[in-house]
Amino acid sequence: MIDKVVIANRGEIALRVLRACRELGIKTVAVHSEADRELTHVLLADETVCIGPAASAQSYLNIPAVISAAEVTDTTAIHPGYGFLSENADFAERVEQSGFVFIGPRPETIRLMGDKVSAIKAMKSSGVPCVPGSEGPLRDDNKENLTFAREIGYPVIIKASGGGGGRGMRVVHSEAHLLSAISLTKAEAGAAFGNDMVYMEKYLENPRHVEFQVLADSYGNVIHLGERDCSMQRRHQKVIEEAPAPGITEEQRQQMGAICVEACLRIGYRGAGTFEFLYQDGQFYFIEMNTRVQVEHPITEMITGVDIVREQLRIAAGEKLNYSQKDIKIHGHAIECRINAEDPRSFIPSPGEVTMYHAPGGPGIRVDSHLYTGYTVPPYYDSLIGKLIAHGETREIAISRMQMAFIELIIEGIKCNAPLHQEILKNGNFKVGGTNIHYLENMLGM
Repeated sequence: MIDKVVIANRGEIALRVLRACRELGIKTVAVHSEADRELTHVLLADETVCIGPAASAQSYLNIPAVISAAEVTDTTAIHPGYGFLSENADFAERVEQSGFVFIGPRPETIRLMGDKVSAIKAMKSSGVPCVPGSEGPLRDDNKENLTFAREIGYPVIIKASGGGGGRGMRVVHSEAHLLSAISLTKAEAGAAFGNDMVYMEKYLENPRHVEFQVLADSYGNVIHLGERDCSMQRRHQKVIEEAPAPGITEEQRQQMGAICVEACLRIGYRGAGTFEFLYQDGQFYFIEMNTRVQVEHPITEMITGVDIVREQLRIAAGEKLNYSQKDIKIHGHAIECRINAEDPRSFIPSPGEVTMYHAPGGPGIRVDSHLYTGYTVPPYYDSLIGKLIAHGETREIAISRMQMAFIELIIEGIKCNAPLHQEILKNGNFKVGGTNIHYLENMLGM
């Protein structure tokens, strides 16, 4: 059994994990950088360990420091949250080799799904629909690569096998630019990810981003929790997510959910995971699997009643899933707005002291945030400072509640992107639902 957990993260997700641990009677250890001594979860944890200076490479990405913190506090398990080391197979392996429980998938699964080429190959063999592409890494054969592109049809996209977060991608609209695009992407991938392997896919011009949440235990029990629409994006970064996805039928939900469940069984998946798809013209195309808890997990929790982080902890402790597929029902609609400390127009980060903070409330409103009045947002990390979630019996009610929540939200002392969210919520096309992944950038004139 797990009796103490090192929370190897920061911000709102670290606080979310701490709360789940508290519910289960599990003690917590907050590891933190020198810049994060005043984080909410650090102030609330049973124990704290400073693991290095502000720079992530010397603290939150410092594997020996995180494992040493677990050793000196006599911890049982480590929860990586999202980002940082959460999808680092070497870290998961080191955790288990050191005698601790890694709260996530097995290292070999993270490694398999972390490489886009091997992930696509595994998904194809499991019957998951994929985007037409090169069926593997591109070789240094110009003739072969030109042939691939002609067969797939322009536009195509060159992707880094080890990429993620919107990095390591280049769209090519004509044959004249293909070879240079491959060379540039390979060079960038090698520098950014230490892996210059790239592959080619058909570039879908008007897709939506729809993803399916799964949970799997160690006993062959796997369920899906329906889908989320994450199409409201800027530079491949999600801004607003909602569940269920507008326009997806119950038949599609169950069909694709069953395909994801079967894929999990084939690869021996364990823990929480998300299958991400591009959706266009009624067809789903697999793009990647995230082997961790997602930023947007709260909207799935709101419509299903399943506590995903709690289930992560239970699964890691060797327990069976609390639910079977027939237990999962979709109730109403939920929307999440990511609140970032940034200028709502220029998107330049806005660190500094929060001189006033007031969280909204009311029926169907949930706020996941580590903010408090007097807290100073540091300049060293991602600008996400919270998530505002609204749930309602219908999508229209959820939107209305979210609009009211933004009227009540007060964040002073720093800039945040609340005005952008208010603008999106009033947008006629957003209210209809089903906008594609390019919509927000077009709306902003980017």
